[in-house]
Amino acid sequence: MRRYAWPTVGLIGRIFAILLLTVVIEFGASTLLYERASQFAVRGDEARRLAEHLVIARALVTQGAAADRPTIAVGLTTDRYAVGWSPDFRPLPRIAPTLDEMRLQVLAWEPGLAASDLRLRLASPGRNARVVGTMSLGDGSWLQFSTLHPVDGLNLSSERIALALVPALALLALGGLLLGQTLRPMRRLAEAADEFGTGLYHAPVEESGPSEIRRVITAFNRMQGRIDRLMGDQTQALAAVGHDLRTPLARLRLRADAIDSDALRDSITEEIGEMDAMIASLLAYLGGDADPETPRRVDIADMAASLADAAADAGRDVTYDGPDHLELDIRASSIRRAIGNLVDNAIQYGSAVVVRVEEEADSITIAVEDDGPGVPDDALERVTEPFVRLDPSRPRDTPGFGLGLAIVRRAARNEGGRLVLTNRASGGFRAAIVLPRG
Repeated sequence: MRRYAWPTVGLIGRIFAILLLTVVIEFGASTLLYERASQFAVRGDEARRLAEHLVIARALVTQGAAADRPTIAVGLTTDRYAVGWSPDFRPLPRIAPTLDEMRLQVLAWEPGLAASDLRLRLASPGRNARVVGTMSLGDGSWLQFSTLHPVDGLNLSSERIALALVPALALLALGGLLLGQTLRPMRRLAEAADEFGTGLYHAPVEESGPSEIRRVITAFNRMQGRIDRLMGDQTQALAAVGHDLRTPLARLRLRADAIDSDALRDSITEEIGEMDAMIASLLAYLGGDADPETPRRVDIADMAASLADAAADAGRDVTYDGPDHLELDIRASSIRRAIGNLVDNAIQYGSAVVVRVEEEADSITIAVEDDGPGVPDDALERVTEPFVRLDPSRPRDTPGFGLGLAIVRRAARNEGGRLVLTNRASGGFRAAIVLPRG
């Protein structure tokens, strides 16, 4: 489904719009909270008590001389109300919410206070909510007062916390949702990039999201198309090369059969077989990523056992250790070639070889163990690189280009698995293909 929202807004613009939206919502929520605070009311007796105290305080302070008014105001302070007098106007902080409903309650009991410009605000909102206020005395001076104890009905701790948490949580959820939607095309691009090169066809990534991300996706799709074409051309070229190289080898093999000397014929035939194996390994490595093989259900235990038996029939000391049957969805030809490479390596560098299949809860391991010289620990990673041969610990006269383990590693990765190389504590080398059961 095509998305029409924000078709031309860039990533920075979208993030700015999200932040602007959260600020607007926060401003609205804060305004609502302060407006809500102005609606809080107290019990009737509390409003009546405050009204009576204010009327008495105004009358006594007004009757006194200006010099005596501070003392009179202090004398009017009780255990519930603090009273003060000031000749100058001192407005209350505007950041404190007004108490309009409570002011109406007080004026309902003493309407005469309306002419005194009575102002009430909430100080220390929360568990110790107090009321502060000012009142004009008519001569320009002001009477100031505040409650000394939390007023019943104004303990806003629970309600204010709840009201404050609701918009905060809503903003978090909304911001996360919008940012997630904005970055979703990047996740799709990352998934496509991670899956690209596994040998399967992948459709172009949908070009959606901010303009910057759409440009990246467009460039990725073009790159993917170019690589697909190059891989296709490479596959065709490798097929042609393989055919052209094997044709003269086949003619040489036929001509070798006409040689009378058994020793010379066997030597030439062996050299031709080695050349054929080298060409096969090179074509397998160069064309591995373009392998169109589809995974299918395969008895991996039977495959490993048959490869071990074939080597044993050829006169090698190769045995199989594992279950009789164990099925797994894999690319059969690729894994068979990988196991065969491990068996061939083990035969070349060891006298006794064991092919093991081990089953675990979430993985299956196909390991090939030999009793050869092993590999230096610092070269275990490097030995899987293409065209690498470790001459100090391995014979120089071994055939191949050094692509065997590189082919095995790629075959394991194409199945979502890995190749694990270790030196055995008892001597020898262990190469294991670990495949997931999923």
